[in-house]
Amino acid sequence: MHQNNFSAVLQICNPLTERDICFHTINRVLFVQKTAYQQLHIVESDSFGKSLLLDGDYQASTVDEHFYHEFLVHPALLACAKPAKVLILGGGEGATLREVLRWNSVESVVMVDIDGEVVEACRQYLPEMHQNSFEDSRSEVRIEDAIHFVENTDERFDVIISDLSDPIEDGPSFRLFTREYLQKFRNLLAPGGCFTMQAGSVDFSYLTIHARLVNTVKSLFPHVESYTYFIPSFLANWGFIVAADRPIEPHRDPATIDGAIAEKISGQLREFDGISWLGALHLPRYIREAIAKETEPFTLAEPPKHERLRSGH
Repeated sequence: MHQNNFSAVLQICNPLTERDICFHTINRVLFVQKTAYQQLHIVESDSFGKSLLLDGDYQASTVDEHFYHEFLVHPALLACAKPAKVLILGGGEGATLREVLRWNSVESVVMVDIDGEVVEACRQYLPEMHQNSFEDSRSEVRIEDAIHFVENTDERFDVIISDLSDPIEDGPSFRLFTREYLQKFRNLLAPGGCFTMQAGSVDFSYLTIHARLVNTVKSLFPHVESYTYFIPSFLANWGFIVAADRPIEPHRDPATIDGAIAEKISGQLREFDGISWLGALHLPRYIREAIAKETEPFTLAEPPKHERLRSGH
């Protein structure tokens, strides 16, 4: 555990696929640690401000993390009649927790993250992201394997948010992207509850994963919406999924969405509003065709397999 301030400009090589890479210029490395699970960096750059990197991949930056976290959180809570009790799986930097706590109806939030060292580093070095959400009286942070939590809890939640990373066969959380574990999520939902997940890049190299995840969720929920938004620090259009037992009503008039935001959420959102939500739901043809083509769900016997899928959390 150490802190370094470099006067020289550094570069981080970020592989996009097996054949494509991108270099990010880093002005300062604020914190480096090899945790029990992954390599952790907290860095600062002119392009993206302060950023969290895990195993070399951007997870969140102060410049654009609100793009990711607002679109992960608010569609599901808007679709829920009165979200009071929320479960977050992952979300170590605390920004997902922050967005959930904006909701006036929320009474309690359980956040489960396997890597306590990441949570503590973010608590110390990224206050811009968590904004003291860890200290909120409604928050309960559990340093625990999400698989263990899901298999052993008897709690029920109005909204479950999967902010996990790397749904690939050799990743630590791949089981949580299979039909068997998504069924466990559904079983933890209270009546009228909603489920949402980050569902990977929808760029060509990763589209099959997203499409099959959509169809895996569709095998369990009658009402499912896939949507995307561009995340600059990820260098990708990112996919999300929201699901429920009742209609989600995603195509309401933007002014109605803006009215619900003003009524139910405290503070000012920076990116998510009625127009941007409507735009996120209008999927390009290539994504719609991929979802229609990939009809088989992921299962424990046939889990996600891909050369590489970057984490989104």
